[in-house]
Amino acid sequence: MASVLVVEDDQFVRSALIRHLTEAGHTVRSVGTALEALREVAHVPFDVVILDLGLPDLDGSEALKMLRGITDVPVIIATARDDETEIVRLLNAGADDYLTKPFSVEHLSARIAAVLRRVRTATADAGSTTVIRVGGLAIDPLRRHAELDGAPLDLTRREFDLLAFLAGRPGVVVPRRELLAEVWRQSYGDDQTIDVHLSWLRRKLGETAARPRYLHTLRGVGVKLEPPGTEPLP
Repeated sequence: MASVLVVEDDQFVRSALIRHLTEAGHTVRSVGTALEALREVAHVPFDVVILDLGLPDLDGSEALKMLRGITDVPVIIATARDDETEIVRLLNAGADDYLTKPFSVEHLSARIAAVLRRVRTATADAGSTTVIRVGGLAIDPLRRHAELDGAPLDLTRREFDLLAFLAGRPGVVVPRRELLAEVWRQSYGDDQTIDVHLSWLRRKLGETAARPRYLHTLRGVGVKLEPPGTEPLP
């Protein structure tokens, strides 16, 4: 079973989640604030985090951004908010799933199982591959480690997934819709999400959209990754 961190400020809801998840065989720790959650994930290797949005010290959406800055642990949002725009925004920001209160413990357990299956499948797929090399880039999907010219790259989970996916198809223009489906696991989303992550990734690769080296955007078509010096002269 899973090691679960419950981030919930309502003591009644928190106690109920702890009890039922423990009965389901999970190992559970809980906190009531965003800062406590950040401290926990920085020191404990959880399998999944259940995150409420209405926290007393920091809005859950901000907490999600901060979590994504320090850990790749799957995050399931559990909240009373049911606005579709908000749901899409949070999924684009790095949430792995979204559950609207009230919900049954059976429903939550099923979502946890589904998220963990996706993680294990991705790990198994990575384990069947070798290190991907494109120019000075070396990407190890199994170890989730990437280097540029021998220097380690400090990438977030989504940045690594995006880089590995594009590097696995060097020179191929990948449509944005395919990136959303394969990297974000979403059938729809905001192009700005891709642009933001590409911008962050370019910065870490030492390039810009105006002066690309590895990442090339074809407006209205998609994105491709290829080694420097392969672009045709104008």
